[in-house]
Amino acid sequence: MTVSGTTPTPTPLSGLRVLDLATLFAGPLAATMLGDFGAEVIKVEHPRKPDPSRGHGPAKDGVGLWWKLLGRNKRNLTLDLSSPGGREVLLRLAAESDVIVENFRPGTLERWGLGWEELEAVNPRLVLARVTAFGQFGPYSHRPGFGTLAEAMSGFASITGEPEGPPTLPPFGLADSIAALATAYAVMAALAGRDRTGRGQVVDMAIIEPILTVLGPQPLWFDQLGHVQQRTGNRSRNNAPRNTYRTSDGQWVAVSTSAQSIAERVMRLVGRPELIDEPWFATGATRAEHADELDGAVGSWIARHTRDDALAEFEKAEAAIAPIYDVRDVMEDPQYRALDSVTEVDDPELGPLRMQNVLFRLSETPGSIRWAGRPHGADTEEILHELGLSGERIEALRSEGAL
Repeated sequence: MTVSGTTPTPTPLSGLRVLDLATLFAGPLAATMLGDFGAEVIKVEHPRKPDPSRGHGPAKDGVGLWWKLLGRNKRNLTLDLSSPGGREVLLRLAAESDVIVENFRPGTLERWGLGWEELEAVNPRLVLARVTAFGQFGPYSHRPGFGTLAEAMSGFASITGEPEGPPTLPPFGLADSIAALATAYAVMAALAGRDRTGRGQVVDMAIIEPILTVLGPQPLWFDQLGHVQQRTGNRSRNNAPRNTYRTSDGQWVAVSTSAQSIAERVMRLVGRPELIDEPWFATGATRAEHADELDGAVGSWIARHTRDDALAEFEKAEAAIAPIYDVRDVMEDPQYRALDSVTEVDDPELGPLRMQNVLFRLSETPGSIRWAGRPHGADTEEILHELGLSGERIEALRSEGAL
């Protein structure tokens, strides 16, 4: 369990300061990942227009739960970047920071006098991560956009869903999540480059690109073969059987046979060993051409067994199967518990909270959750005092609406 207010030492990113100017999901999640491993992250929000993610999803006692996760390990500063005072403070912070993450439309920071030219002038070692739907240049760069558009335009939606059904979008921020992982990776690559060159640089992260990357060799297939992948439901064109199947007690399981040896074990288990000798059974691709027959064999066997019995029999046969979980199952599963994948954090507003732990485990320099998401602007005065601003100057900034 991670206890609020304590930090395991050493942490790999301690000593780094990250300014999170982004809103919603992709950029802020990238900053969260950096904070999870020890970076000091300062969340910068407009004083009168908080990050909309604070209001996303269910709330408890008026407190947004989504923000408790996304805002963890972040100090909170309110600042109107479009105001002269806000620009002044941001440049002073940038001079003492290592990374800025932002997701304004291209040209917005420049319009405020906070573009790369101004930021680099005060801190040549700064890394500026710019996370937008379409990137910093090109015909779509100035369009507004969210992860949903990336899921549509990357080709993901066109291959997701049933063959006769409509293109299907995920019910969560898939493209944003992938872009967040890519942004955190890109920032670390830029910081590693800075260690060698002594200079920072701009990271241009277009949300449409990381999801295109994880969709695999589709551009290569089209380029070389003219092949356009179609929707296949839960099935794969690379192997079979691969699907979800209903058990006798109304539960669901998923089976995968990516390896030939696993496919053979499944056929023996379900009582159809003769299929192994069919010429088409020799490769995943040719097995996929006979998915109806293979699904029928596996599905009818599973339909005669309870979920627990099916899991036990597959495990005994060393064949690949998994139960279809909802979040209740995840919270109780012994493997997730062993990994501490969902951990408890003490929160001053809501008390003990259970949320996803840091993304991976490092044996010598582990990450931690030091606190959950804090209220809007909770650390403004403390941060400004640390920056060397007097109480009088802070009040002046507040009076002019910069804070």
